Amino acid sequence: MKTLAIDIGGTKFSLALFEDARMIRRESRTTDRDGGPDWMLRQIAEIIAPWAPFDRCGIGFGGPVDYPRQRVALSTHVGGWNDFPLVERVRGLTQAPAVIDNDANAGALGEAIYGAGRGHRPLFYMTLSTGIGGGIVLDDGSVYRGADSWAGEIGHLTIRPGGPECLCGARGCFERMCCGLWLERDHGKSAKELLQDVSFVDRYVIDLAMGLKSAIMLLNPARIVIGGGIANAGDALFAPLRRELRRQMTQWSQARMDVVPAELKDDSVLWGAVALASV
Repeated sequence: MKTLAIDIGGTKFSLALFEDARMIRRESRTTDRDGGPDWMLRQIAEIIAPWAPFDRCGIGFGGPVDYPRQRVALSTHVGGWNDFPLVERVRGLTQAPAVIDNDANAGALGEAIYGAGRGHRPLFYMTLSTGIGGGIVLDDGSVYRGADSWAGEIGHLTIRPGGPECLCGARGCFERMCCGLWLERDHGKSAKELLQDVSFVDRYVIDLAMGLKSAIMLLNPARIVIGGGIANAGDALFAPLRRELRRQMTQWSQARMDVVPAELKDDSVLWGAVALASV
């Protein structure tokens, strides 16, 4: 069974070819934020041409997805994606059945089945990258999407009332305070550079823990897995983050604070796309 997995993000996009549960080809490229869907589809067509044919395709998209309608809802990071029929267009390219979900839900599935979330349910997965998103995998292995496919959007919880304006139009969003896009715009350095500064990390984890505390108190997950590029900082980020979480958590709460980096690293969404396509 040949599965094409696609991960479309605001900074980069990745494609991989799987034979059953084995990744045999993979390619990543930088996303042209001004290129829109047509540019992205041309890139996908170019990459997959030598990989065809396919039996099925799974897609993780970096923004809200209307799951029942199988359409991209929107992207706050790149233009042109509002109510876009990406599944329909990808089916035309691949001549294979395709399914889509947002990248955080796909990443949650990938880590729950193949990565750091194995044996830990319910699981909360957070992608910490260009933006911030969340995915919830329940005890039965299903993704909780809510009434309208908007569950898990932790990036747009307000953690700093009256704070700086987010791309969504609100102020003080978790994403606005902690995601890679805004870290670079606010500080003039990449998140990778900033996280090498211990004093910066000590300040940064205050907001990061504040957002995660909301997930812990609301969901009481068995484990939180954090993926995305910023999570690749490893112990330099996770050790101070765990300390700050313990400081912030309500004293009477017995909720777990099991927070770990994604085991699949940059491939969580790709493995999740395979799981999506397998349903």
